[in-house]
Amino acid sequence: MKINTAEFVISNSDVSKCPKDFLPEYAFIGRSNVGKSSLINMLTNHKKLAKTSGRPGKTQLINHFLINNNWFLVDLPGYGYAKVSKKTKSVFQQFITDYFEKREQLACAFVLIDIRHDAQAIDIEFMSYMGESEIPFCIIFTKADKISKVKIDSHVAAYKKQMFANNWAEMPPYFVTSSTEGIGKDEVLNYIDEVNQEIFKNNSGF
Repeated sequence: MKINTAEFVISNSDVSKCPKDFLPEYAFIGRSNVGKSSLINMLTNHKKLAKTSGRPGKTQLINHFLINNNWFLVDLPGYGYAKVSKKTKSVFQQFITDYFEKREQLACAFVLIDIRHDAQAIDIEFMSYMGESEIPFCIIFTKADKISKVKIDSHVAAYKKQMFANNWAEMPPYFVTSSTEGIGKDEVLNYIDEVNQEIFKNNSGF
């Protein structure tokens, strides 16, 4: 898939105010310093579509971007560390849950994980929530340019082991990416394109 157009549509903290269009949505979420904005900008060929910041926790709303006029990329607040008050965090964590559990247009979520680190409990817990809630998701390992291929394979294997230990029957689909070097871009976009084609072919809606 080639992204020709990408435009910001709306930011809000109320799922009921999300776009009414019945177009497939792909939500991107991860810990607050995982490189989500850089990945979104890399995928869409826009340097400033998603706001990047050296300060973790910058995204605090549900952000919808219309891609190629036929699907939405949704940028969600990070979970875990963020320099916001406990009250603010509890609010946006609630609307993250609301989005995943109420948004019928959600075709797939991408859970972003920093490949440089060993398996983190918070990521395993979040993916367990997604699995238990039967929310379709894939894993995107970010920052692959920062470590060797051997370490990448080792860390992916560690996540597989952790997930199997948490009663997963199999590893969800996953992609290894680097926003700096464009690694994994085609694989992620092709996956989205395949899901879209299946949705539009069946014309089944949501």
